Amino acid sequence: MIEHGPAPPAAAPPPPPVTDLELGLLLEAVQRTSGYDFRDYSPALMRRRVQERVRAERVATISGLQERVLHEPGAIERFIDAMTYNASTPFREPMFFATFRERILPRLRTFPFVRIWVAGCGAGDDAYALAILLREADFAQRARIYATDASEGAIERAKSGIVDAEQLEDFEAAYVEAGGERSFRDYLDVSGSVPTYRPILRENIIFAQHNLATDGSFNEFHLVAARNVLTQFNRSLAYRAHQVLYESIVRLGYLGLGDHETLRYTPHQRAYEGLDGSETFHRRVR
Repeated sequence: MIEHGPAPPAAAPPPPPVTDLELGLLLEAVQRTSGYDFRDYSPALMRRRVQERVRAERVATISGLQERVLHEPGAIERFIDAMTYNASTPFREPMFFATFRERILPRLRTFPFVRIWVAGCGAGDDAYALAILLREADFAQRARIYATDASEGAIERAKSGIVDAEQLEDFEAAYVEAGGERSFRDYLDVSGSVPTYRPILRENIIFAQHNLATDGSFNEFHLVAARNVLTQFNRSLAYRAHQVLYESIVRLGYLGLGDHETLRYTPHQRAYEGLDGSETFHRRVR
C-alpha cells in the first residue's frame, strides 16, 4: 500500500492589483476628509477619471495623487469636480429637446406653474436649452428651472454660461434639429472675449449645489431631466438616486433620461409609463 503525504496547502488567492488598492485608499481618504463618497460610483468610471487626474496633476501614481489631494490647497476641489463631471453641450441629443417642445410642453401647460429640475447640470447647457425653448413657447413666465450639480466648480461654470466659440456651427445645427424657431446665436452675448448665454435666460434658472448620490429631494417638480447622470453610479447607488428622483416628481410629471438610459430594473419601473415613440421621457403615473 502506497502512503501519500498531506496534500499541499491551497495557493493563496493573488492579491488585488496595486492600483486597485491605491484607488480604494484614495476614495476612502476623500470620503473621510471631504464627505464626498465615490466608493459606490461605477468602478470603471472611477478608474478612468482617477487616471486622468493623475496625469492632470502631474504625479506618477494614485498614491501620489492622494498625497496631493490631502495636503495641497485646491487639489481636493479639483478632484471632486473631476469625479462628478457630467459633460454637456448645447442641445446635445436634439431629439430630447424636440420631444420636449412638441409633446411634453403642451402637457406642462395644463399646470398653473411649472418647476423643472436639471440634475447633474454640468456646464448648464440643458438648463439654458430648456430656458430657450420655454421662451420661444411664450411659457417662460410660468416656469422655473433648478439646475444642480455636486461640484461647486460645475455650478460656477454653469453660472458663467460660456459657450465654445469654435463649435457654434455644430450647436446651431443641433438647435435647429431640436425645433428651434430662431437662431442659436440670438441667445448669445458675443460682446466679450468668449460667447456666453444672454443674461435674460438666467432669469428663470436657479443654480445650486445638490449631490444626487447623497442628498434628498428638495422640492416637487413637473419635469426632472437627469441625463447621463445615473450611469456614473453602481447599482446600489443608482437605486438610491432613482428613489430621490421618484420622490421629486409630481404625479403625472415627467422624468427625462439620456438616449442610452433605461428604467428597466429600477425600483420604481412600474410607477412610470413610457411616452409612445420616445425612449427618453417617462411619465409618473403612481
